[in-house]
Amino acid sequence: IHVAEEVLSHFEGQGLSGLVHMAPEEIAQVNGVGPAKAATILAAVELGRRLAVQAAENISTIGGPEDAAHYAMPRYRHELQEHFALMTLDTKNHVTGFFDLTKGTLSASLVHPREVYRKALQMSAANIIVFHNHPSGDPSPSREDIAVTDRLVKSGKVLGIDLLDHIILGKENFLSMKEEGMVQ
Repeated sequence: IHVAEEVLSHFEGQGLSGLVHMAPEEIAQVNGVGPAKAATILAAVELGRRLAVQAAENISTIGGPEDAAHYAMPRYRHELQEHFALMTLDTKNHVTGFFDLTKGTLSASLVHPREVYRKALQMSAANIIVFHNHPSGDPSPSREDIAVTDRLVKSGKVLGIDLLDHIILGKENFLSMKEEGMVQ
């Protein structure tokens, strides 16, 4: 417990989530933590992350943006780069797949409708929800986010696959573009 308190106080400004991106050497700088304990701490952090993802996968039917965000958030909340992901759904909005489509930069994730709908067609999706994270933690949509969403909605109408929502994930919050009136 004393060592845990030392680790937390040493990295106080970053909090527990800061441990996700630390190298064992950084953690080993704390008094009382050697390479073995640093590896153990990072293993525990990774196990916690995987437990959160596994718990989220228990959501099998999407009833609204909250369900969708809770499904995706554990995967992307601590990422340092933008990721663009796709959730495929059947006609009753049961999750049939979840795919990380692209990995971008610190502030951009490039995606084209063909990548999104190619996977949706492969999965025989009736509906889809797309996600991307903002590493800054602020889920406010950019002009590019709005433009991508518009292109995806139009492409989906042509293919007969409804884009139900585009959800932008922050660290602890999310924004549903459908709830904001940006998905028609």
